[in-house]
Amino acid sequence: MANGSLEDHLIDLPPNKMPLDWNTRIKIAVGAAKGLEYMHEIANPQVIYRDFKTSNILLDQDFNPKLSDFGLAKVSPSGDNSHVFTSVIGTYGYCAPEYIQIGQLSTKSDVYSFGVVFLELITGRRAVDNSRPPRERNLVSWAKPLLSHRKKFVLLADPLLDGDYPIKGLHHALTVAAMCLQEEPSLRPLMSYVVRSLECLITYSEPAEGKNMKHYQMVDESNCII
Repeated sequence: MANGSLEDHLIDLPPNKMPLDWNTRIKIAVGAAKGLEYMHEIANPQVIYRDFKTSNILLDQDFNPKLSDFGLAKVSPSGDNSHVFTSVIGTYGYCAPEYIQIGQLSTKSDVYSFGVVFLELITGRRAVDNSRPPRERNLVSWAKPLLSHRKKFVLLADPLLDGDYPIKGLHHALTVAAMCLQEEPSLRPLMSYVVRSLECLITYSEPAEGKNMKHYQMVDESNCII
C-alpha cells in the first residue's frame, strides 16, 4: 500500500515526516472500525480477526485503511455461543484480558483491540513501550486512570498534534475508546455502534484567521451517540 502501515505514521517519526492530523486519525479509525463491523456483523460466516493492531492496518495514498494479515482469523461461534475457548495467539498489548487469562475469544475481543489501536491513534503512544517509565509502559494501564476524569482527557492527546484538535471531539473519541476497553466483554459495544459513534467526528477544517491552528466543527453533533 502507498502509505505503508498505520504503525509507520504513529511511532518513531523521522524529523522530516509530518504527524497525522486529527481528521486523518479519525478517518483511519472509522475505516478500520467498518472493517471489523463487516467481519463481525455482515460476513457469513462471521469472523473474529484476533490480531487487530497498527501494523496490520495498511493505508492507501489517501490514507484509507485496509485490514491485512488474516492468518489468525477465526470463524465466530454461532447460535447461543457467544465465545469460544482457544489457545492464546496474538500480540501482547492488544489482546483482551479474558483472552489472555482464560483463552476466551469472541468478537468483543476484537472490540477491545480496536480500543487499544484507537488509543494509539489519539495518544501517539505504542500499546507497549518498554523505553518509558514502568508505570507508562502499558498504554491501557497508563491511560485508564486518566480516562476516568474528563478534565484530564487533554493529557491523553498526542503532543505532536500541538493542540490542533477539537476539544469536544477529543472527549467524544476518548469516551468511545474507554467503552471498548471495558474489562467485562459484554459491556463493550458492537462495532456497528462504534462506527456510528465515530462517523460524526469526521470534521472539515478551515484556517482560523490570524492563527496557524485550524478551526474544527462537528458535521452533525446531534447525531453523535454514546
